[in-house]
Amino acid sequence: MAKTDKSEKSKYHVPALEKGLDILEQLSSASTPLSLTQLAQRLGRNTNEIFRVLTGLESRGYVRREQHSGHYRLSLKLYELAHQYPPIQNLLSVSVQPMDKLAEALRESCHLSVIRRGSLVVLRQSLSPARVRLSIDVGGRFPVVNTVSGRLLLACMSPDERARFLAVDPDYQSLSAEARVQLAARLERIQQNCYATAEHETHVGVRDYAVLIGNPDVGLVAALAVASLTPVIEPKDGDTILAHLQACAQQITTELGFTTHED
Repeated sequence: MAKTDKSEKSKYHVPALEKGLDILEQLSSASTPLSLTQLAQRLGRNTNEIFRVLTGLESRGYVRREQHSGHYRLSLKLYELAHQYPPIQNLLSVSVQPMDKLAEALRESCHLSVIRRGSLVVLRQSLSPARVRLSIDVGGRFPVVNTVSGRLLLACMSPDERARFLAVDPDYQSLSAEARVQLAARLERIQQNCYATAEHETHVGVRDYAVLIGNPDVGLVAALAVASLTPVIEPKDGDTILAHLQACAQQITTELGFTTHED
């Protein structure tokens, strides 16, 4: 099947387009503008091969050529195009089918959350097909530091962004000095593991799991979470739940057009 997919893709191979995308990616990763020669060296191509493509990108406004040096840099046109498509609406649209399949596979409800205006906000949920199930109010707002999804999103912030958030967060400010130290250690573990868990945090018999969707470096991140009931008969394995969650999150992240945060 993989060979068939590869042959199908190669059938629609467009060399000029791929050169253009390679140029854009190189310029986006460069800390300073690049000359034609530098670009050619980075791409492993000769200057004649990329000059026409580069000129086309410049004429369409995606690339700017500096007058004093003749070096090339990205313009803000790609940024402008990206912001013409509402990111949250895109996230909601892309997540529907993967989340529904996740709820079906685990027979547990799952929900998608982001941090907005100082609170964790639930954007959507997919309900478990089981007769006994947990449900979270869509649109509900929850304390960031007291939820697995909130702590996951905190852990994925830059240190400066996290410090600014916690400095004005009333729930964090109400914590004792000891509790703040414990939270910092917890956030460090979450950052290392790329997931967050908790047991009996809000209700006895409920285990919470959360994984990240999106890419913190880009700025669009959300938490995908499952609140799992702990049945007396045939309790679910936590590793299995996490594996399904991570696969679902990676699918959504890929559909959004991002590389995963682990890459």
